[in-house]
Formats: sequence, structure tokens, C-alpha cells
Amino acid sequence: MLRKKQTGHMLTNRKAPEPLMLVFLFLALVLLLFVVVTLANMVIEQVVTDLPALINAACEKSVIKSISLSMYAGLVATLISLVLGIPAAYILARKDFFGKGFVESVLDIPVVVPHTVAGIALLTIFGANGLLGAPLESYIQFRDAFAGIVIAMLFVSAPFLTNSVREGFQNIDPRLENTARSLGAPMWKAFLFVTLPLAARHILAGSIMCWARAISEFGAVVIIAYYPMIGPTLVYDRYLSYGLSASRPIAVLLILVTLTIFIAVRLISAGWRIYDKD
Repeated sequence: MLRKKQTGHMLTNRKAPEPLMLVFLFLALVLLLFVVVTLANMVIEQVVTDLPALINAACEKSVIKSISLSMYAGLVATLISLVLGIPAAYILARKDFFGKGFVESVLDIPVVVPHTVAGIALLTIFGANGLLGAPLESYIQFRDAFAGIVIAMLFVSAPFLTNSVREGFQNIDPRLENTARSLGAPMWKAFLFVTLPLAARHILAGSIMCWARAISEFGAVVIIAYYPMIGPTLVYDRYLSYGLSASRPIAVLLILVTLTIFIAVRLISAGWRIYDKD
């Protein structure tokens, strides 16, 4: 009898869900459904109504070439972002200096600038008559070339890596670096063997976002390098030339390929645990 009373008392004391949490859950569900339904509807409709067109797109050489080019150019842009972004992120995380807020704002500008505008700006720098394009024309071409694709992808995607890595460096206690330095390690060795491994999770996350943003870029790329066509440019070209029925299979294929790679990388890194500063 006493046990029944205790059980009943526990049930009456169980807290009801907070109204605010229910509102948050509803809004989160709306956002999730917005993304899932938009993508899933196109994929399912393509598979159900015209699966042969999707198979043909997957076997078409121009489609394979454009998607592969997107992946490769995005990877090159990500590697350049790592080389340039890690030092910038470290300075911003560790040093206070006059104009630091201005520097951080400038590095974030590509996130808010319309990407067609970014393409025009890049063209004035790297075009045949541009500030750098003209003197470098004998050595490297950017207009309608692989280098132009990489430059456009680099411009729009680098902030994602820099911000993620900066956050990682900020989460590392500087005393760990100072301890290594006090034991005789030079600065480069302390950075390479202490700081960098501790920030590896943020570096990986930033690299994934940088790569994903790079391969999805269209506006800046199409201005400076319409050819050779990357995946998004090919989808746009087929849509203008032949309509939705010709462009949708390539779009679905691009979604499936990039989503598969993205999920695979996420799963591989899911068990990676790095100790951060409390």
C-alpha cells in the first residue's frame, strides 16, 4: 500500500513539459521538415517518376566530369584555406592588437557579400586585364580555367574554416603551450605538437564546412570561370537549355553524391574525442 502511494506521489511530482520548450521543439521540427521535405521531395520524385534519367545522368561523362571537378576544386580550395587560415586563426585567437575587430570583420565579409558581386570583384583582380591576372597571364590563367574555380571557391569558403579553427584555438589553455615552451620546446614545436592536435576537432569540422561550401558555390564561379563546368554550373546550363526535366537528374545526383560523402566524413569523425579547455 505504501509502495503504491509512493509511486502515485512520484507520478504527481513529475514535471510537465515547459511551454517554451514545446514551442522550441515545434519550431525546430518546422525547420527540419523544411530542409528534409525540400530535398527528399526532389529525390523521391526523380526516382519514382524517371529513374532511367537518373541512371543515364550517373553514366554521362560530362556529368561525372563536372561533379568530379567540383569535388577536386573544393578540396584544393580547402587545402589552401588550411594553409592560410590556420595562421590567421591562431593570431586572432592569441593576440590582441589595434584593429583586431576590423580584421575579423574583413575576413568574414565573403559570407555576406552576394556571390555574383564576389565573382565580379575576383574578375577585376584575376581577369586577363586584372590587377594580378594581367602580370600572371603568361604563367597562369584564371578566366575560364581551373585556377579561377579554385579562387572563387576559396573566397567564399575560407571564413568557415578560419572561424572554426579560431574557436578551437580559443578553447585551448595557453598555459599548455607555455609549459611546453618552459620545457625547452621552441614555439613551432609547441604549436605543432601541443596546440594543433588539441584543435584538431575544430580543424576537421572547419575543413568539412569549408569543403561543403566550396563545392556548392555557383555565383562567384560562374562569373570568373563558366568553363570548365562544375556540378552547379552544369545544372544551371542544362536548366536554361533544356528545362527542369534535363537539369533535375543531375541536381539529384549531385545531392546524393555530396550528401553521401558528407555523412561518411561525419560518421568517421564522430568518435574523435579531443580534450578541450573547460
